[in-house]
Order: sequence, then structure tokens, then C-alpha cells
Amino acid sequence: MTYLSKTIILCAGLALTACTNADRFGGAGADGAGGAGSGAYAEGSAQDPRSPLYFQQTVGDRVLFVVDQSTLSPEAQTTLDGQAQWLMANPEFNATIEGHADEQGTREYNVALGARRSNSVQEYLVSRGVAANRLKVVSFGKERPIEICSEEACYAKNRRAVTVVSVVPVS
Repeated sequence: MTYLSKTIILCAGLALTACTNADRFGGAGADGAGGAGSGAYAEGSAQDPRSPLYFQQTVGDRVLFVVDQSTLSPEAQTTLDGQAQWLMANPEFNATIEGHADEQGTREYNVALGARRSNSVQEYLVSRGVAANRLKVVSFGKERPIEICSEEACYAKNRRAVTVVSVVPVS
């Protein structure tokens, strides 16, 4: 073996060894907090209660509707209660509520149905204390499906309103 190949193998071995000990820095995270048992979380992660990722994954960013309806189910109201609490605790964020429909029906009908769904969510959030000027509504109708197929399981996922949070622009 040549000197170069020995050096490459040695460097590769050292690099792999360095990756094997996750606690090599004494359990402190990037913020200097303790390890996983201490309740620490990475800023902006799904564990950070102030992050949009937490809102999306833990609070829930979407509610589903029945065919041709914009009425909120009890499950939807529970999700929206959590959204309202999160939005009131995080005033640096605004929200856009996207209304969607399944592929059945005309484009015009589904855009109107999506608008009714997003307005229904907006009205509910306002009734729970979120300032109306922090909420914007938009309807995509059937133009942005999550699933594309001709089965009820797909249609059900597409009948939704999604709350998308964004940082309030500094003026």
C-alpha cells in the first residue's frame, strides 16, 4: 500500500469514529442546554412551541370537511382551538387560510366552496380571539389536491382548509 492510500484509510476511519458518539460534547445542545431529558429543543424544530413546524405538526395546520360542506366538525373545532391559542401566544405570526375542495364538480363551484371553507375557519378563529387583521383567506378550489385518484379516500383528504403561518413583516 502506498503512503497516500494509508493516509486516506486513516482519515476515513477517524471521520467515522467521530460520528459514533452523539454525546461527545457533554450533552449540551447548540443553545448550551442539557440533553434530551432536560426539555431542551432546537429553535425552529417541531419541538419548539414557538415554531411554524410545531404549529404544523403538533397543533395541526388543517381541518377536513364533508362533501359539499363548509361546516366545522367537532374535531375541526378542537384543532382550530389549538390554532387560536398558538396564534394568540405568538403575535409575531400572521396566517393565511387556504380553502380546498376535491376534484368533483366544476372549477367555479370548487373555488366558491374553498372560499366558504376558508371563511368558516377565519370566522371561527376570530371568534376565539385571533385578530381579524392577522388572518387572510384564499381559495384554491380543486387546483391543489394532496392526492389524485378517483376514490373517496383521496377526495376526503382534498376537502380541507389549511392554515399557513408566516412571520409578520417588519415595517
